[in-house]
Amino acid sequence: MASAAPVITDVTYEDLLADPYPIFRRIRDTAPAVFVAAANLTLVTRFDDIMRIERDSATYSSVNPASLVNKVMGPTFMRKDGAEHSAGRKAVEPAFRPGIIKEHWAPKFAAICERLIDKLIEADEADLYSALAAPMASLSLMEMIGFKEIPWETLALWSQSLIDGAGNYSRDADIERKAMEAGAGIDAAIEAVLDHHRAYPNPSILSAMVHADPPMPIEEIRANIKVIIGGGLNEPRDAILTLTLGLLANPAQKQSVLDKPEFWPVAFEEAVRWISPIGMYPRRVASEADLSGVTLPEGLQIGLCVGAANRDDRRFADPDLFDIFRPRQSHLAFGAGPHFCAGTWVSRQTVGRIVVPMLFERLANLRLSDDAPPFVRGWVFRGPVSLPVRWDA
Repeated sequence: MASAAPVITDVTYEDLLADPYPIFRRIRDTAPAVFVAAANLTLVTRFDDIMRIERDSATYSSVNPASLVNKVMGPTFMRKDGAEHSAGRKAVEPAFRPGIIKEHWAPKFAAICERLIDKLIEADEADLYSALAAPMASLSLMEMIGFKEIPWETLALWSQSLIDGAGNYSRDADIERKAMEAGAGIDAAIEAVLDHHRAYPNPSILSAMVHADPPMPIEEIRANIKVIIGGGLNEPRDAILTLTLGLLANPAQKQSVLDKPEFWPVAFEEAVRWISPIGMYPRRVASEADLSGVTLPEGLQIGLCVGAANRDDRRFADPDLFDIFRPRQSHLAFGAGPHFCAGTWVSRQTVGRIVVPMLFERLANLRLSDDAPPFVRGWVFRGPVSLPVRWDA
């Protein structure tokens, strides 16, 4: 007989931001779905349950007018199902095709990475968050979108403000204000370049949107560019830092990858399983459901914690360890089903084949700093927010 979701009230929001994994383990061991008061959300944390949900969009819908993503960004195709979702995804798809990524975007991303590392190479220490990962992710995304003449710091601020707003389950008024300001800045940046992309078709995302058949309406262009800036900047930024941290903290694994470059893709997949940059996203229960013995009422908003599912010990042995030699198994860092992340191949190419390999190749004896430890934070979005390193100049 199904029962109601248990409730956890003795966890704070700061606990989730600082280290969510002990809380995720407790939730997984308690029930398939648990209401966590600090998050004001019912969380699903087991791998098999999330896979089941992602394969059943009729019962567990992405459509939710009350979601924070809709409030902050507008009606994105990420929050649609069926034909509407497919139409939006099809409109942006030309910019994300593996062939376009390899032939058009990869050389541009490699050139950006070369320039950033050129600026580092005369020094012997840096925080890789601000010196490499954040500008790399920002400048690359700016190229893909088709923006012109925007400082990388501005795009990074817009992205952070949007994802803070989309994860603002504590309903902080200042976070909401900054997210709305970021949205207005993005709308203006789109307006400044849209006529150019209409006149001169090119591989950028904005060009794909305006030349889609039918062309994407301006309201949807604005909303979808915001969701791409929100997730498309923080994901590669955090994956760059997480993969670097995982290797520097595990010298034997690092040496194996350096000796055998064919391990780079494997190391990338393990990094995003270990600390998933996008750790949680919402769904709405469209009709009353029984999730592995827990009753979920119609209309309930639930949070799919893929960051927790990727450490589910029912699927992964020693899940808290970074281990590139673990048996190969699929993970949920890029979601599953119809909403599988459109930018997956961009991230795999940028992080696992360009940036981190080039970093280890060009900075000799790269190592963690003895003076300051790395600092990892977040739960809806999670990654290193500081990664001080040293190398031999």
